[in-house]
Amino acid sequence: MSKKCVLIYNPESGKVKKEKFLALFKEIFTTAGYEVSIRSTTQKKDATRLIQSLEEVDLVIVAGGDGTLNEAVAGNVARKKPLLLSYLPLGTTNDVGMMYGFTKDMRSNILRILNGTTQEIDVCMINTHPFIYVACLGNFVDVSYNTPRRLKKKYGKVAYILYGLKQLTKKIQNYHLTYTVDGITHEGDFSFFFITNTSHLAGRGMENIYKDMKLNDNMFEVALCSVKTKKDIMRILYYLRTTDIHKIPGITYYQTNQIDLTFEKIPESSWCVDGEEMKHNTNQFHLEVKKGFKMVIPKDNVQKLFQDSSQEEA
Repeated sequence: MSKKCVLIYNPESGKVKKEKFLALFKEIFTTAGYEVSIRSTTQKKDATRLIQSLEEVDLVIVAGGDGTLNEAVAGNVARKKPLLLSYLPLGTTNDVGMMYGFTKDMRSNILRILNGTTQEIDVCMINTHPFIYVACLGNFVDVSYNTPRRLKKKYGKVAYILYGLKQLTKKIQNYHLTYTVDGITHEGDFSFFFITNTSHLAGRGMENIYKDMKLNDNMFEVALCSVKTKKDIMRILYYLRTTDIHKIPGITYYQTNQIDLTFEKIPESSWCVDGEEMKHNTNQFHLEVKKGFKMVIPKDNVQKLFQDSSQEEA
């Protein structure tokens, strides 16, 4: 009996030619003995709804950007019995794809999934919303979700730079809050908040920030930044490429599996979660790790990304 594979495909991601990509995918997976079903997204949250509506299948591959993957993970978290997922990066930045070890060659990437390894992976939660690699708040973090799609289609990653330069005219906003981590409550003023479970941010712009980051260690990394000027931002960006994050002035760092943030007022800005906007109407945010989810990823970076990993064939 053939195995069943569902491809959830976002045709708006990146610059991939739809017909060529779908034909290649179906050819490779059918040859490998899979019964292939293809579902295309047409609007936001489609990947979430599709995952929730699926019957039991052997593998679900999400082809799109990091935001499409986030939607699929949200649908999987909502299921009583989560499905086995994999990710085929087609987006503009593809932070998660680069971290996992995917390349720019589509045939190679499809084969990397077929020959990949199944790993249990931590899913982080901010209130009730899951994220795979980042939740951040502060000036300029809206670049990833507010950059017009037409610019991303035309200019690729350069579109983010163009939009980001425009945002530099804004004044940096500070937030007063109390937060509890590892049972201890603190208070302070911060301008940027990064809660991550990744070694990549902004493509290769910030790579290998955390030397001890693992995707299955029941932990995420927290960086609370108290910068006040654009000059401070440039200074920290320089340090991030040259210095251990624990030693950078202006950054308060934790590695934990739970943190509670209570802002003095409801933040006017939205959170950016896996590159997409997460709107809110609260000043309280609880972040924790949720276990029990598996993904098929390339074997390339498994030893680096996973703690005590045992490779299980896809």
